Amino acid sequence: MAKYKHIKIPADGKPITVKKGKLSIPNFPIIPVIEGDGIGRDIMKATRRVVDAAVEKTYQGKRRIAWMDVYAGEKAFELYGEWLPKETVAAIRSHIVALKGPLTTPIGGGFRSLNVSMRQLMNLYACVRPVKWFRGVGSPVTHPEKLNVVIFRENTEDVYAGIEWKKGTKEVKKVINWLNKNMGTSVRTDSGVGVKPISVTGTRRLVRKAIKYAIEKKLPSVTLVHKGNIMKYTEGFFKDIGYKVATTEFRSKVVTEEELWDKYNGKMPKGKLLIKDRIADSMFQQVLLRPDEYSVVATPNLNGDYLSDACAAQVGGLGMAPGANIGDYIGLFEATHGTAPKYADKDVINPSSVILSAVMMLDYLGWGKAGERIEKAIQKTIDKKTVTYDLHRQMKGARKIGTSEFATQIIKNMG
Repeated sequence: MAKYKHIKIPADGKPITVKKGKLSIPNFPIIPVIEGDGIGRDIMKATRRVVDAAVEKTYQGKRRIAWMDVYAGEKAFELYGEWLPKETVAAIRSHIVALKGPLTTPIGGGFRSLNVSMRQLMNLYACVRPVKWFRGVGSPVTHPEKLNVVIFRENTEDVYAGIEWKKGTKEVKKVINWLNKNMGTSVRTDSGVGVKPISVTGTRRLVRKAIKYAIEKKLPSVTLVHKGNIMKYTEGFFKDIGYKVATTEFRSKVVTEEELWDKYNGKMPKGKLLIKDRIADSMFQQVLLRPDEYSVVATPNLNGDYLSDACAAQVGGLGMAPGANIGDYIGLFEATHGTAPKYADKDVINPSSVILSAVMMLDYLGWGKAGERIEKAIQKTIDKKTVTYDLHRQMKGARKIGTSEFATQIIKNMG
């Protein structure tokens, strides 16, 4: 087993491994955990308590998580003098499944974003964001219960590839001159320029993962969201590749929307998965007006960034929104919100985003029963109107409690 400078390997745990293309999960898996910056200190403590209690109540000591603290962000800088130590990345790679809190992005630290850097370094190409409503949580829409969608957002390409040049630099002048001279463009000379790559490789693996998820969970549809009516060779390309993946790799299990009407007169064949696509701007209307028509969404990076936050707003905001970044095997489960430093160490923040991300992690481990126990306990806690301030201000007659007490109530309500 690897030796680390500051990371202490739990003596009572064993690492997760990959055998014959599948994860092999020991009964006491070592799970690296990044506490996070700012409010991460509060919400991660609460999350670990909730997860440990759920696993204990579900498996009666036969299974347990061996947490292994690893470091990124401010604490890493204190320990290592760098924001994202190599041994942190190495530890997550070697242990495969990890949980993290929110991280700050250092000013002048050489990173556009620590989160983006981790995704790119570990090739975590799918950002997975389930969005569903918990009864009683305030919402700006009339029927938030109709929205229950899982968004698969491509993580490594599109504008998030970070290929861009600043206005006025030598580099951008070269790019603009070359484009205008050789490609017949008319880019203004006072422009900043970015490149938006979308590849067969990146799209194929993202859509494949979304379709596999929908089939495994017995969900009715996968929707490809794109702006291909305008960006035909990037976003339109994403749509075309997506359909090709569906109709070649999953032919016996899927029906396209065109086939649905041409071959089946609009009546969905039993046991089949519907593959459809929507233009991005239209999709923002769809999730408001007809949200129950969508179950899994696959999208390029920027569309998915916007759409996942817009959907989260319908069910109570980012405080209730879990997320994960997943590659072929590695899964990094994380809070979807920021560090909110002004609330740090005040024990007031809703920990649900990280707790629900841990629920996703438990499902990824094959420990779904423990995750279901947590979700039911969260719902029961909200039903009893014992909630943190963000939910309290949207609920009549609720009792406002802090982060740690919210975790305690969830544990009490596990049954």
